[in-house]
Amino acid sequence: MSLFGKKKEEEKKSPACACNSGCPVSKTTEVTSDCCSNAQDGICCVKVLGSGCASCHALYESTKEAVQKMGLAVEVEYVTDLQKVMEYGVMSMPALVVNEKVVSMGKVLKPADVENLLNKSIS
Repeated sequence: MSLFGKKKEEEKKSPACACNSGCPVSKTTEVTSDCCSNAQDGICCVKVLGSGCASCHALYESTKEAVQKMGLAVEVEYVTDLQKVMEYGVMSMPALVVNEKVVSMGKVLKPADVENLLNKSIS
């Protein structure tokens, strides 16, 4: 109950996949084959989590460059909403999320390093 005696409605929040297919993705489970049916090469979403600082922007740019170089048709999402960042359990930024799984945090990666992580996520 709130201070004014009214019940506070709880929101059901479940992360949704960035492929815009409407498939729910739990932060504790990996993406399944039926989720992201239009995923290219096994990658349906790539996100950079950050606060908007220079390091976060640098990881975002490196990630976009790596995705473009690999020829992937996924859009890199830049998430700065701290509540959404906390849903991933990230304690240091910037962080890189591939298919709703945190693959790196607290590091500004070079495009080649991002490519390596993306390739690991594919296999």
